[in-house]
Amino acid sequence: MTSPPPPEPSQPYEAAPLSRRLSLAQALDTIVSRIASHHPEEDPGMVREAYAMVEQAPADVPLVDALDTAQVLADMRIDPPAVAAALVAPGVVAEAIRLEDVERRLGSEVATLLEGVARLATIRWDRIEEEAAEKLRKMFLAMAQDVRVVLVVLAMRVQRMRALRYVEDSPERQRYARETLDVFAPLANRLGIWQLKWELEDWSLRVLEPQTFEELRQLIAEGRGEREAYITGVIRTIADKLEAEGIKASVKGRAKHIYSIYKKMVQKGLDFEQLYDVSAVRVITERLQDCYAVLGIVHSTWVPVPSEFDDYIAKPKDNGYQSLHTAVIGPEGRPVEVQIRTSEMHQLSEFGVAAHWAYKERRKQKGLAEDRFMVLRQLMDWERDVSDPHQFVEALKTDIFEDQVYVFTPAGDVVDMPRGATPLDFAYRIHTMVGHRCRGAKVNGQIVTLDHALATGDRVEILTHKTPQPSRDWMNPSFGFLKTSSARTKVRHWFREQGRDSAIAHGRELVDKELARLGLHLATVEEIAQNLKYDSVEDMYAALGYGDRSSQSIGSAALQVEKDKAPPVETPLPPSVAPPSGKKGASGLSLHGVSDILGKRARCCNPVPGDEVVGFVTRGRGIMIHRRDCHQIAQTAEPERLVDIDWGPGDGERHPVDVEIRARDRAGLMGDLSRLVYNMGVNIQSARAEGNRGGSAWVKLGLLCTSSAQVAEVIGRLSRHPDVLQVRRIGR
Repeated sequence: MTSPPPPEPSQPYEAAPLSRRLSLAQALDTIVSRIASHHPEEDPGMVREAYAMVEQAPADVPLVDALDTAQVLADMRIDPPAVAAALVAPGVVAEAIRLEDVERRLGSEVATLLEGVARLATIRWDRIEEEAAEKLRKMFLAMAQDVRVVLVVLAMRVQRMRALRYVEDSPERQRYARETLDVFAPLANRLGIWQLKWELEDWSLRVLEPQTFEELRQLIAEGRGEREAYITGVIRTIADKLEAEGIKASVKGRAKHIYSIYKKMVQKGLDFEQLYDVSAVRVITERLQDCYAVLGIVHSTWVPVPSEFDDYIAKPKDNGYQSLHTAVIGPEGRPVEVQIRTSEMHQLSEFGVAAHWAYKERRKQKGLAEDRFMVLRQLMDWERDVSDPHQFVEALKTDIFEDQVYVFTPAGDVVDMPRGATPLDFAYRIHTMVGHRCRGAKVNGQIVTLDHALATGDRVEILTHKTPQPSRDWMNPSFGFLKTSSARTKVRHWFREQGRDSAIAHGRELVDKELARLGLHLATVEEIAQNLKYDSVEDMYAALGYGDRSSQSIGSAALQVEKDKAPPVETPLPPSVAPPSGKKGASGLSLHGVSDILGKRARCCNPVPGDEVVGFVTRGRGIMIHRRDCHQIAQTAEPERLVDIDWGPGDGERHPVDVEIRARDRAGLMGDLSRLVYNMGVNIQSARAEGNRGGSAWVKLGLLCTSSAQVAEVIGRLSRHPDVLQVRRIGR
């Protein structure tokens, strides 16, 4: 039951790999023997055949490197095809061994693994923007289809980091170590392969901070004898109490890895002497319920440190790691860290997803394995949904290497999300259709907005419609509804499935809104589409409706067109100059007693005969008619261009006018308002209604009116409707 603490190496992983301690043939025999013991039902002969391929390679492939890489996977109990792939991988990456020959001699399974390995192993992660996005996407698809691709690449990385001890310092050596610490150690952590994570981190620190590494190594070595004696006493006490309670468990000492010590010192601002978990105790039980029984015994024996307790069994880490972590004030008043877990949890904590290849029966339990591969399965979803490979790269950077928060479903399941994720992101993570049907959310029992940022520990409940009703606003990053690229892609995919006609209609509406907001007069939609390099206006509308382009980009293009079309005239035209021929103007205007002056109505305020108006003398386009209360006039930087004009009763011509109505939402409201306006003899050019959860409705009517008096009459009649709360005239 009791084991002494493991010897603490003077530096991490001091023992040389098999290939450097034994002859090459002996190292190969040892690897094959390990595979046979872990996979007795499989033939390890392909591993020997892989070794023969490396020996016979036309170019020089170091057999030492190949064996060291294979040793890493053999120690992790991975199956023969993956170990064979690891043996051949250095030669394939160096292009000394062809994939065609691998498939012929080792089979298609090994060749497929190596195809993914070759893609991943050749990426320069410090220049990810320069990588071919299509290549990167295919590589991650290979990862998602068979995680052994990642295991082989991680094994190659471990082998290379071990070998760096024999290489002189150089910028390339520093870059390689930094890349290992930034990309491959976090990837090993995400997959739960802690053995490789620790080793990659320690070797990286040794290269990047050699002086700090050496200082910590010496500090650990100096107090080794005293710590071993102390931990041995703690182990004996725990073991005796467990035996008295009839709990079967093994109790061992555990040495802290140098990088984890370094990281804790930096994060908490502590000196080495202030750390209490340089060495710790690990208890491995046979049953889950015994974990909590051991915790009770430890806490009843010594006083626990409340801030240092974590229950990763009830709330596992995102990579599947489960264990109880606690700290107590042990003998002599010295703090001691204790970790408690079952043997299965320990297996998974050491090898993560790799443990699923350790036992044949577990490979048949697809449900259990799928729970561990959530991140990789997301990559497969993106491959199906994302048409633009550059968008896939952005999704990778924002979703895979982002800091995480952990939230709960109403049933208590843990879901990991990128930091800053919203309830809408959560809905799409649960299921695509849950996201499409989302209408609101509760966090910890309280209604929140859909752009609310989730925090670790939140319990999230999604409120849904009966039918899918996504909003195009969800795709706009500036609104903050969605943090993850994968969720935005699912919304975009849904709108694409609704059809081009629907997208064009919505895009046209958004363009009209944007142009009205800007109050532009020269830019046409055709010119804007041409500026954005669309073949037609409909293509531009469709792109906007699909969410591929934002309305802000339309506004920017329109402003550019407006700027380009404005002629460089230094002085205003005389007031008597009429608009260019061929364009119909507003008749009935008079200026300084001169009648029959032609002008054009400004779209920003839509004046009609009878309104109090003012003229703005444009460069080359005559007089533009604005209402005196128009915001464009109030904000003009050129007041010298304003002229007093008079617009009489008009000649009966109809002019477009927009009114906005806020009313109580109910069935049939739109029909009642439309009939009211129609009975007054006013034509409705357009109509749009929108409701909200507060029971109100917003109705926008585009009317054709002959005068301001008629506009006032329509507004008055609408205001008296019992369901109408407010009516106002608006510009376009």
